[in-house]
Amino acid sequence: MSLEFSSSDDAPAFERVIAALDDDSCREIIAVLEEPMTVPDIAEATDRPLSTTYRKLDALTEAGLVDETVGVRHGGHQRSRYVANLNRISIGLDDDNELYANIDRSAELSIWSNAKREF
Repeated sequence: MSLEFSSSDDAPAFERVIAALDDDSCREIIAVLEEPMTVPDIAEATDRPLSTTYRKLDALTEAGLVDETVGVRHGGHQRSRYVANLNRISIGLDDDNELYANIDRSAELSIWSNAKREF
């Protein structure tokens, strides 16, 4: 039985998505990302060290479950913010009995992936 990821041609590997979802810290980060947040804000909200938060955000970004946006602060300095970009994940069997996963991304959430705001 092969694994297939059916969201887009450049979708992250199925294994990355499953590994991220299997991690308690990653799931907790997804839960707090209702709007774009900075790494220090995420670390504080999840009560995790900054180093752990950075590692988990890397895993979530590589899995395609979180988007990083870069905003410009007063003075021209850039600062990254992260936001969850999914509405639902479904895993099933297709007609050939092959596993597949599909990430439903909310159009409402996708506006944050291209947002460049001053903050």
